[in-house]
Amino acid sequence: MNAQRIAVIGAGSWGTALVKLLSANNDRVGWWVRRADTIKHIATYGHNPDYISAAQFEVQRLAMDTDIHTVVREADVVILAVPSAFLKSSLDKLDPAALAGKTVFSAVKGIVPETNQIVGQYLFEHFGIPEDQFGVICGPCHAEEVAMERLSYLTIACRDQEKAKAMGTALNGRFMKTTLSDDIYGTEYAAILKNVIAVCAGISVGLGYGDNFRAVLVSRAIQEIERFVAAVHPIARDINEPAYLGDLLVTAYSTFSRNREFGNMIGRGYSVRAAQMEMNMVAEGYYAVKCVHAINEKYGVDMPITEATYRILYEKMAPIIEMRLLSDMLA
Repeated sequence: MNAQRIAVIGAGSWGTALVKLLSANNDRVGWWVRRADTIKHIATYGHNPDYISAAQFEVQRLAMDTDIHTVVREADVVILAVPSAFLKSSLDKLDPAALAGKTVFSAVKGIVPETNQIVGQYLFEHFGIPEDQFGVICGPCHAEEVAMERLSYLTIACRDQEKAKAMGTALNGRFMKTTLSDDIYGTEYAAILKNVIAVCAGISVGLGYGDNFRAVLVSRAIQEIERFVAAVHPIARDINEPAYLGDLLVTAYSTFSRNREFGNMIGRGYSVRAAQMEMNMVAEGYYAVKCVHAINEKYGVDMPITEATYRILYEKMAPIIEMRLLSDMLA
């Protein structure tokens, strides 16, 4: 069993999937769950009633609490798995000093909308977390396939490779493999941008575009991601690695992708609000596209896919017109 005391903040799909993995490998896993009735259900029946209920936990190894301070205090390593739109309001409950000396990993696939910062930057600035005590957990991986115990892969990025290796050990198992990276900026930005691309891919599905178009869309998208991450954090990286290209592919094509499904509904004529209400789940790409659009005002990177998606979602341009214009630009 792993000697680290690990806590997960958030009980959504990714929090649930991570706790399933961690509870198989670790004696004690802290878990911040917002509602007491959810904790009671998990303790009684061994699964989360609200998210991927097929995921079964080693309940006797879980230390669940509705008090975020209690959960963080008992941990050496804290994993953030709250949707980016709610991350700031969740962490506002936490005294910044509570994270001092702890390693923090982000499994959040979005930008903090209040500050237009990736999670790492937000923690560095507002909580004083040193860069070598921060890491990113990214795909290519869907939480639903973790619940079904299908062979899956995660990338663990951290400047301190010993910390990355320890987290990989905590998550590895018979159906989970992990690889290591030191690119905490590129992996986090790529995880955000692939959600934007998945929304656009979903819009094309809703409009009736076929696989041939999506093949061109995704191949151009990885070039767009490469241009952007090179502009915001220029280091040597292989954009064809699973953390970048692999994560994009699974999010853009899989029917498990919430962002793809959200885009599909927009393409079929739903309003943003109607799509959000029917899904009853957070599509990170909706919030991310606005933040990336704002960040790119500084860098001026050529991002036709992101900009087309922004115009559809935030300027209420007709999806059929924007996609037709985009298809000409991608040729």
